[in-house]
Amino acid sequence: MKNFIILLAFLIVSTGLMAQKADSIKKSTTTDSLFNSMNNDNNHEPVAIFESSRLIFSQSAETIKKNNFNFLVMHRFGDIGGDEGGGKYLFGLDRIADLYIGFEYGLTDNLNIDFGRSAMPDEGGLISLELKYAIMHQTSDDSSPFAITLIGTTGLRPYSDFDSFSDRISYFAQVIIARKISRRLSLQVAPSFVQNNLPIPDTLGSKNGFFSISATARLKVTKLMSIIVDYAHPFSSFRNNNGFSDPLGFGMQLVTGGHVFTINITNARTANEINYLSNTTADYARGNYRIGFTIARMFDFNHKENYQPRR
Repeated sequence: MKNFIILLAFLIVSTGLMAQKADSIKKSTTTDSLFNSMNNDNNHEPVAIFESSRLIFSQSAETIKKNNFNFLVMHRFGDIGGDEGGGKYLFGLDRIADLYIGFEYGLTDNLNIDFGRSAMPDEGGLISLELKYAIMHQTSDDSSPFAITLIGTTGLRPYSDFDSFSDRISYFAQVIIARKISRRLSLQVAPSFVQNNLPIPDTLGSKNGFFSISATARLKVTKLMSIIVDYAHPFSSFRNNNGFSDPLGFGMQLVTGGHVFTINITNARTANEINYLSNTTADYARGNYRIGFTIARMFDFNHKENYQPRR
């Protein structure tokens, strides 16, 4: 909890700094076309705070541009150590904690509709439908110092046994506040609320709804490689006193042509916010952390004769 307070204080102080001027326009490359599908840094134009709509387990403030289609694969292996890890399970590579396949489509430059399916072999899976709306963009002249994005998600558990259909439904709402501090450093903080119609886990003391906050930092090492730290803390007395852990992840993100590839280590077993905020019990101290990765592939369905990408 102490580390979380320090990180949150750092985020608040940092957002008061002036953003550096954007780089001058450079010759377009194949990689640049991926950046152009997000927001960019031209004068008086929205700033691209992150290179992808997904970080480690958190979503970023970025939205997919109109008529762009983002295909996502997110994978979580088994525990590296502990009772369920070690050499007999090839340090988690022989097991699957979660496999998420998702689709993000830009209805407008600022409004996305997203659909995803999380396998979660041990928990019966989750189907999610989401709207993501950017209500404010950070601009390169700093006339707008922050980006603010709203997320609303409905989740359905298709396979587990429930007494009623309503018990299968969960909801997630989030406000993402992000800022590009400099050419290399980007930060965001995201308060959120999770509502499970049936408490997760369904035990005495577990409540249907709770608030949480996430914080993410990205440090650009080169033009195409970044280091990411991702953290989330549910505000729940039940989770603070019953063996739950705060999700924490460390990752390296690489931009390769039309793909964004992120490899990470995290104690979060699941990829969807509803699940990892509700039910993360894995602890780094017990070896309950795992290798994971995210692959994002962008497709542009704009007509070339009518579409002029931003430079």
